[in-house]
Amino acid sequence: MNPSMASRIVRTLGVSTLAAGCLLLGAPARAESVPQDPAGIEEEGVQIRFAIERIGDGSGPLAEGDQVRVRFDVTDTASKAPLSGLYPAAWMDRVPTGVRYERETCEEKVSTFLGGSLFSQPELNLNVYYVLALNDDATITIVDPLFGFGSTKLLALVELEARGEDWVLGPKGRRLYVSMPAAGKIAVVDTEIWKVVADLDPGFAPARLALGASGRQLWVSDDGSSEGSGVAVFDLETGILAARLATGAGPHDLLLDPADRFAYVSNFGQGTVSVIDARTLTRVADVPTGPSPSSLAFSSAAGTAYAVDHNAGTVTVLSPTRGAIARIEAKPGLGEMRFAPDGRFGFLVNTDTDQLRILDASRQRIVQTGSTEKGPHQVTFTDELAYIRHLGSELVLMVPLDEVGREGQPISVVDFPGGQRPPAVGAALLPAASIVQAPGAAAVLVANPADKIIYFYKEGMAAPMGSFQNYNRQPLAVQVVDRSLREQDPGSYETTVQLRRPGSYDVAFYLDSPELVHCFQLEVAADPVREQERQAALPKVRIEPLIASRQITVGQAVNVEFRLLSRLDQSTVEGVSDLSTLTFLGPGLWQSRQVAEDRGDGVYGFSFTPPRPGIYYVFVGSESLGIKLQESRYLLLNAREASPADASGMP
Repeated sequence: MNPSMASRIVRTLGVSTLAAGCLLLGAPARAESVPQDPAGIEEEGVQIRFAIERIGDGSGPLAEGDQVRVRFDVTDTASKAPLSGLYPAAWMDRVPTGVRYERETCEEKVSTFLGGSLFSQPELNLNVYYVLALNDDATITIVDPLFGFGSTKLLALVELEARGEDWVLGPKGRRLYVSMPAAGKIAVVDTEIWKVVADLDPGFAPARLALGASGRQLWVSDDGSSEGSGVAVFDLETGILAARLATGAGPHDLLLDPADRFAYVSNFGQGTVSVIDARTLTRVADVPTGPSPSSLAFSSAAGTAYAVDHNAGTVTVLSPTRGAIARIEAKPGLGEMRFAPDGRFGFLVNTDTDQLRILDASRQRIVQTGSTEKGPHQVTFTDELAYIRHLGSELVLMVPLDEVGREGQPISVVDFPGGQRPPAVGAALLPAASIVQAPGAAAVLVANPADKIIYFYKEGMAAPMGSFQNYNRQPLAVQVVDRSLREQDPGSYETTVQLRRPGSYDVAFYLDSPELVHCFQLEVAADPVREQERQAALPKVRIEPLIASRQITVGQAVNVEFRLLSRLDQSTVEGVSDLSTLTFLGPGLWQSRQVAEDRGDGVYGFSFTPPRPGIYYVFVGSESLGIKLQESRYLLLNAREASPADASGMP
């Protein structure tokens, strides 16, 4: 979820009823690989079209287990122009059998989801992201955050032919490219089905990867050190190897400028940086930079590239047409250099002397120097902070970006523990980032291979707020795939999900400006094999609600009754003494737990008085019958304020 959406959700917390001018229910949407409401619906000068389609093979109605792409097209009713820059949210919520759609229920449901209640989670949240870990055992774990950051679940596990070295996300995040030096290949992972769907062969052991801004070219550096090593370029639209260029003895770092005009390749064993025309795929210059150029960086503010020499302790400023235009002296042992988001200040770490230097690209000189923990290794940025990761310490340093660049002044830093042990303990070092920003939050994810954990740290806290278990694997690098509704084309907002249980669903759509709510309807068919397994695992007792109306009144006692029936012969089940009930008002504003009374003939019941308007959820559980409380919602009640007629006692 993006920051704007997050702020809008925070603003709506505790709202019990959304705007009165909400979209009415359109025609029911059928679960087929076609648009669900081709005519669209209109309100407040906005037209919304909903479509859902299966990804991959298959035909007929959509069914549980299908991977699908969900799309909402939003246009201006009058001009038919697509409406860009919006921040919609959507959820898929399973509807209990027999419950019919009502506009007020849809509004209350969306308000509950925006409130983030742990008690009333939708079946599928279309505003989430997945956390990926590149592991030491040649796997990628994909973790789905569940109920905040205190618990996780493994969504998928991708097995690679060999351990990954570097990775990049392709256009729209639908492909993940992973270099595997030991296999001599680049794995192509489909992030919608989480499987390796192809391999790219560059003709050498691939190491660093870089993706052009257009998303069409994938650049790959050679892991070797021979004079004939260099880079390969793949055309991602055709999947073919477009070029292979020898640049000199490696290893190599790799850099593309933001305009996709030039590529820079450092040749550690050659003492040069090769400049390549990214359009013609020809080498235009080999610039001497020192004995061992090891890291490359680009300043968008200065429009120049920088080559860091580890052994010489220098930084060479590069022009693609004029070669080396300046050389900045530091100390031997220089490691990675990265520029802050504004492109002016470069953060340069020295792994040998445990120092951080700030380079000002507007003056082409180092303006600040400060001490770090042991072995500073990587630099990552959020909008407000720079994060410095260390090999020999679990501490992560944070540098406020608005305080750097004050020449001659100390560098302001704070720290937090990024785990229990230094990340380099028993772990391989990768060029891929081990700290990344969490989507839609002033927070980062920190992979600690020694702990086999990914930590979630929110800016301003003294320690991580939570962690993601990595299932006993060492996470060497971390990446995020954002699956929230995102604008893929003008006015078209998409995400991909895997359908879960069969049944009837509300696809709840929320737009904050103008404020609109609409619940589309969707049917998801059962998979025959899964249905057979599910029936075999069901409790032997079925719960049949007996309440006359799901519309209830605030302040008036509600009598809730249900009958227990045997699934085998539909006979009543009597004498159950441990039927527990949980009734709560979404989003967790009020709750009541009671033991249901045995009222004879297999009928059980309890009563409660709703204290305020809203949607009340009722769960029933019994340990002796194997029915888990909160495992499935069986009853939903809508409480409203008493009308004047109710108050006067008039019929």
